[in-house]
Amino acid sequence: MGNVRIGSAVRYGALTKDGKGEAVGGMILMLKGANSNEVIENVTQRMEQIQQSLPKGVVIKPFLDRSELIAETTGTVTTNLLEGGLIVIFVLVLLLGNWRGGLIVASTIPLSLLFAFILMNVFDVWANLMSLGAIDFGIIVDGAVIIVEATVFLMYSYVAKKNAVSSEKRDKIAAKASKKMMNAAFFGQLIILIVFLPILALEGVEGKMFQPMALTFIFAMIGAMLLCLTYVPMVSALFLRPPKTEKKSYGDRFVHWIERKYEPLLTKALSKGKIVVGIALALFAVTIFVFTRMGGEFIPQLDEGDIAFHAILKPGSSLSETIETTTKIERIVKAEFPEAETVLSRIGVADVPTDPMPMDIADVFVILKPTDEWVSAESKDELVEKMKDAISIVPGVNFEFTQPIEMRFNELLTGVREDVAIKLFGEDLDVLASKAEEMGKIIATVPGVADMKVEATDGLPQITIDYNRNKVAQYGLEIDHLNNVVQAAFAGGKAGVIFEGEKRFDLVVRLQKENRQDIEDVQNIFINLPNGSQIPLREIAEVSYEPGPMQISRDNTNRRTYVGINIRDRDVKSVVEDIQARLDVQFELPAGYYIRYGGAFENLERASDRLQTVVPIALLLIFILIYFALKSFPQTLMIYLAIPMATIGGVFALWLRDMPFSISAGVGFIVLFGVAVLNGLVMISGLNELKEEGVADLKERIIEGTKRRVRPIMLTAFTDILGFLPMAISASAGAEVQRPLATVVIGGLITSTLLTLFILPIFYQWVEKRSERKIKVNPKMVTASAVVCFFFAFAEVEAQQVQHNDMLPVVTLKQAVEISKENYPLLKTRQLEIQKQNALKGTAYDLGNTQVFTGGEEVSDGQGIYTIVGVGQQNINLFGIGAKKRLQKQRIALAETALDLTALQVEQEVKKAWSEAYQQRQKFELYRELDSIYSQFEKAIELNYEVEAISRLEYSSATNQALQITNKLQQAESDYAITLQKLNLWLVSDTFYTVPDTLDENEMAVLGIPSTIETHPELELSRKRIEEAQASYQAERSDLLPNLNLQGGLQRVNGSNGFYTYQAGISLPLFSGTERSQAKAAKIQSEIAKANADFTKRQLQSEYRQAVQAYQKWEASWRFYKDKALPLAEEQRQGALLAYKEGAVDYAAFTQIIRDAIQTEMDALDALDNYLKSVFALQYFK
Repeated sequence: MGNVRIGSAVRYGALTKDGKGEAVGGMILMLKGANSNEVIENVTQRMEQIQQSLPKGVVIKPFLDRSELIAETTGTVTTNLLEGGLIVIFVLVLLLGNWRGGLIVASTIPLSLLFAFILMNVFDVWANLMSLGAIDFGIIVDGAVIIVEATVFLMYSYVAKKNAVSSEKRDKIAAKASKKMMNAAFFGQLIILIVFLPILALEGVEGKMFQPMALTFIFAMIGAMLLCLTYVPMVSALFLRPPKTEKKSYGDRFVHWIERKYEPLLTKALSKGKIVVGIALALFAVTIFVFTRMGGEFIPQLDEGDIAFHAILKPGSSLSETIETTTKIERIVKAEFPEAETVLSRIGVADVPTDPMPMDIADVFVILKPTDEWVSAESKDELVEKMKDAISIVPGVNFEFTQPIEMRFNELLTGVREDVAIKLFGEDLDVLASKAEEMGKIIATVPGVADMKVEATDGLPQITIDYNRNKVAQYGLEIDHLNNVVQAAFAGGKAGVIFEGEKRFDLVVRLQKENRQDIEDVQNIFINLPNGSQIPLREIAEVSYEPGPMQISRDNTNRRTYVGINIRDRDVKSVVEDIQARLDVQFELPAGYYIRYGGAFENLERASDRLQTVVPIALLLIFILIYFALKSFPQTLMIYLAIPMATIGGVFALWLRDMPFSISAGVGFIVLFGVAVLNGLVMISGLNELKEEGVADLKERIIEGTKRRVRPIMLTAFTDILGFLPMAISASAGAEVQRPLATVVIGGLITSTLLTLFILPIFYQWVEKRSERKIKVNPKMVTASAVVCFFFAFAEVEAQQVQHNDMLPVVTLKQAVEISKENYPLLKTRQLEIQKQNALKGTAYDLGNTQVFTGGEEVSDGQGIYTIVGVGQQNINLFGIGAKKRLQKQRIALAETALDLTALQVEQEVKKAWSEAYQQRQKFELYRELDSIYSQFEKAIELNYEVEAISRLEYSSATNQALQITNKLQQAESDYAITLQKLNLWLVSDTFYTVPDTLDENEMAVLGIPSTIETHPELELSRKRIEEAQASYQAERSDLLPNLNLQGGLQRVNGSNGFYTYQAGISLPLFSGTERSQAKAAKIQSEIAKANADFTKRQLQSEYRQAVQAYQKWEASWRFYKDKALPLAEEQRQGALLAYKEGAVDYAAFTQIIRDAIQTEMDALDALDNYLKSVFALQYFK
């Protein structure tokens, strides 16, 4: 009957390598939260063990190892940090003019980093490219620089007066300098810390990427602040020494040279203040213009060192055809590009389908040699272009180039493998397919679109079996049986299991290979009839080839297709904007179809929107902190101007390096805002210090104060700039993410430093001159204004525009109930009450108070019993734990039942509000129709009056009727708006909803009248209160039980050690009236709860019976109006106007007909309102 042999399952995938044919490949998936390096190291060790058990000639060789990229990126971070740290230390030692001071400041770097590492370990922040990528040792040491520089300056000033510096004097100098500069240093560091808070507000992918960076920097800054408060002043007093000779160091000579060059420039700037400020404003305007023309991208592309591309064949291509194609591609790449070390192609899916993919798509991985061995191209982009040209000779194949890890991440995050996806949503697959093709042709013409793919949704050939159900029934067959026969014949049917040792194999029965080759084999398969005879399948079914859907994709349950693009030589934002502009002009969509943009552009938009919300809040906080540091509104504004001036350098630095704006650059601007105000704070603090010292001449004060602050400003600027320099010029793996950030900070600090040195003194001069003219700002008013501005900013963010009722989104009754249950504050309060009672579980364990003591007994002349140390535990309430645990358990159950009842009550109120809004909408719609009828009636009346068919009295009366209907229409519209406001008050949503214009009867159905209400939450709540009162009584009684007391200690008796003492006892409340009274009160409370529960039950049963009677009454009434009265009333309204126009009825008859119809419809609305209320009342008891 058949052949029995070892077979194989149907193949849905393959792996080819280096153009030599097929190989066997595997994928290692890491568990979430695991350490990549540890996992890869363990996998490598395990593969070495597996290799030993393999046959000769079979070798396991990894072709894509993530640890290599990790090592390269962490190497980049390590190199940049070391280089930046060494540069910072060199600048500190050089410019401070005191090598001890330089080393003191430099010592805060490892200590701050160690503090950050400790907190990273506590908060589970991993050390990687992103978390360590933004650390700038220059920024970290800014506070220490300010304090140490001030200490060195005071010490040198003291020595210049020929005074000896003793140890005590050093302490006083260090304390004085630290106190003087701590305000600027502490607030400056606090501001830098605050600017990182907006990064913590990022969500999604950008949040996962940049939050570790912000946390690491915050940890390091907290460590630096603590060091500035404690370590730096102490070490300065301990190790700083005055110079032994008057010979100036190289750093001193350089700083003095800068001071000599700076003074005349500052003098000219002060005399030409308006011109200098005008130039700054012009530069800022140009900066805004340049920024608006600057492109944007999510984050710069990380160079993984390898290439991946998709080879996309025609839909329905067989596995063998795809294997042949990929082998040909591999041979071309290996032959023409010696840079390729290994070329692999992964087709379809593996036996374990962790990464499903059709057989007409292959992922081709090109593992490259080190760049110094490349000969075909100078850059990776050039290599990709040449490779694409070389393999494009393969017919019928499209290619998309990307990188291995990037390809996987894109697919996991957005569902597509390309950089940007233009998603088209709609219902009909054919329309989606045709419109996607049309959209792809338009997108392909946009510059910068390197690779493009239109998702294949149709064109997959299928063999379709269409059963003739009449014949199937005639022969007595079943569809399920027929399907099983076809499945067993071609796919195989499981007939049993074969065991071979510990292995087991399915025993599969199917047709011979030659009998399952084409469509005729399906048509000719014989089907067994119940009478024992057989017929071919074609007798009862039509078997044919038909094109079917290739795949059906959904986003948020909505059908969609997409056009995916990879972008090269342009930024993402400008390309997408060009695509949007062309699609708006050249592309039309049917109703119900719409476009969304996903991928990197979606991430960029989401992150940008988030930053636009939180960055202004952070800037406002910075403003408030500066004001608290200086207590001067004008001076706060002066320093705050450092922020726009800093953006000038940041934007132009990006422009000069041809970098688009990205989230990395955005983070750089955030960092820059904090650092930029620090130097201004130092400058203004120095000028205020001179003013307090009595320097009255304004120009002298500015010249002297700015010269005194040149060194600390240069130190902070140089250390910050040069600390970021290695990141800005690095070209190794991972530096792509760091470069925009470092570029922005370096460029911005250059311009903000110039602001501090030139424009800030100009503003200070203007403000002080105004101050001398007695124009002052009231500090109390400033504080109030700042607070008002702060709250106004929040109010502005939360404000929303109320739309017209007809344009509002509709909410059904069911949706309204669900929204209110999610948002209503009282329900959230009930949930918090449950959490509160759960948190109070620990109160059941009262283990008393711990005492630590020492003492002596019978002490005389050094002899006696001494208790060296003793420990006691008093009032251990072990016997009350059970009762108190039961009490807390009952309180939790009571809180949960209260939540259920509150949810039911909220649901009831929402239904009532929704019903009122619906009724008012129906009234409004009714009066709108009547207004339309009366408008036409009024025209007919005017015509009859003009031809003298009616009298003046009839004309006036008819006009009055029309005006009354218009007035009632306005009233109905107002009532409708009021009920919508009441409804939305219950919904507590940012969206303002309206009700539908038709009623869903299914939502109003009462599926059976309940026979009992014993399980109603209100009764449950009463029972829980009884149980809680009884548990409370038991808990109070447990307080009458004895408490344990334990005590022990080490003793010395008459000078000899080794003795100990212990005591154990109980405490009894024999004469305590408090506990007994509380127990009696708890018992009485239990009786009160029982009485209240009995009354609640009676009241609820009475309300339930009333609800049933009301429901039966109003249901019959509403059915009468709905089925009989309303159709007649509508017919009356529609026919009355026509009859009047035709002359069939006169004015009086028309008016009476309309009035009767209106009254009927109003009565129907009242019946509907009462019916809905009775339904909701009855639903309350279900």
